[in-house]
Amino acid sequence: MAPDSLASMNRTQVVIIGAGPSGLLLSQLLHRNGVDSIVVERSSREHVAARIRAGVLERGTVDLLIEAGVGERMLRERLVHDGFALGFAGRSFRIDLKATTGSSVSVYGQTEVTKDLMDARDAAGGKIIYEAADVAIEHFDGAQPVVRYSKDGKTHEIQCDFIAGCDGYHGVCRRSVPDGALQTFERVYPFGWLGILADVPPATHELIYSNHARGFALCSMRSPTRSRYYVQCGLDEKIGEWSDQRFWDELRRRLPEEVADAVVTGPSIEKSIAPLRSFVVEPLRFGRLFLVGDAAHIVPPTGAKGLNLAAADVRVLYAALVEFYRTGSTQLVDRYSEQCLRRIWKAERFSWWFTSTMHKFSEDQFDHRIQLAELEYLCGSQAAITSLAENYVGLPFEAVA
Repeated sequence: MAPDSLASMNRTQVVIIGAGPSGLLLSQLLHRNGVDSIVVERSSREHVAARIRAGVLERGTVDLLIEAGVGERMLRERLVHDGFALGFAGRSFRIDLKATTGSSVSVYGQTEVTKDLMDARDAAGGKIIYEAADVAIEHFDGAQPVVRYSKDGKTHEIQCDFIAGCDGYHGVCRRSVPDGALQTFERVYPFGWLGILADVPPATHELIYSNHARGFALCSMRSPTRSRYYVQCGLDEKIGEWSDQRFWDELRRRLPEEVADAVVTGPSIEKSIAPLRSFVVEPLRFGRLFLVGDAAHIVPPTGAKGLNLAAADVRVLYAALVEFYRTGSTQLVDRYSEQCLRRIWKAERFSWWFTSTMHKFSEDQFDHRIQLAELEYLCGSQAAITSLAENYVGLPFEAVA
């Protein structure tokens, strides 16, 4: 495309593809450290703000949001959980996170995190281009990467020093890497999660993950008056096949009796089915392109590691870019992929283990008995409880040095 065909040509230091929480958080942290960025997003602002996602935040993620200057509402409204429960064989067992690790997790919806970040970028005059069509990235293997997109029937170009691919699993950034330059590791699970959101008080004040012969179930919440519940379902099932009443009945069947009795039902305000997969690409850096968050890795939602892994990527990348612009050193930039992948694979292992232990994979009763034996052993072993608790609250964010 010739330059004279462009409606506009801009330049910035970093172009961030994707205005989800990882892209917005990276932009906010760079801004607070004197690095300019432009965020390019294919969806509308309204669509981005309305996305409903999980909201269990590790301590490292909470600290990073505070560092970014967007923690005030979160600290005021979050629910601090010092533990969670495992349900199996008709009973529940509480994992005391605080007593075991000295730490807790925070429940604060990803939708709210995104809104806080949007407000912060607006207040700072940050440039976010929504509804950018036909996004393309070029020349990231050289010194002057280029991002092109169309908006309002016109073509635009942004020249930059670096591109951060925060555009998710289906985004353009990973697809733009030349064939053979990356290695993919993937496991697709033979089931999904059917989830509903309802304005009813949660059944318990902490999350409960339940293993049952009929399949997995999860009780979680967004606030003291809004609950999020899930049941394992087949990949071929359709939303239309699940009335609210059918969902509530199935959820109760899969929970310990005292929890099932506490479930308050009500009309769903959102209902969806999500497939489960584990996915990692290596490396995460290609010249001046960096893959961040879901563009680089996916974890099953068991244990809520997705957003937290993305935040850990952002922490490493923003520190690397700030060091580059302050000193000219590429030391941290060069280590981005290696440093992030160490934590990514540990989180992948935990999410795989937790998913494998809690879900129904077949009708084979041997498999279910092995799961129950695993859970019985875990609940009777302080070492196993500590391992679970350490991974659940989140392994320490890698030191950036």
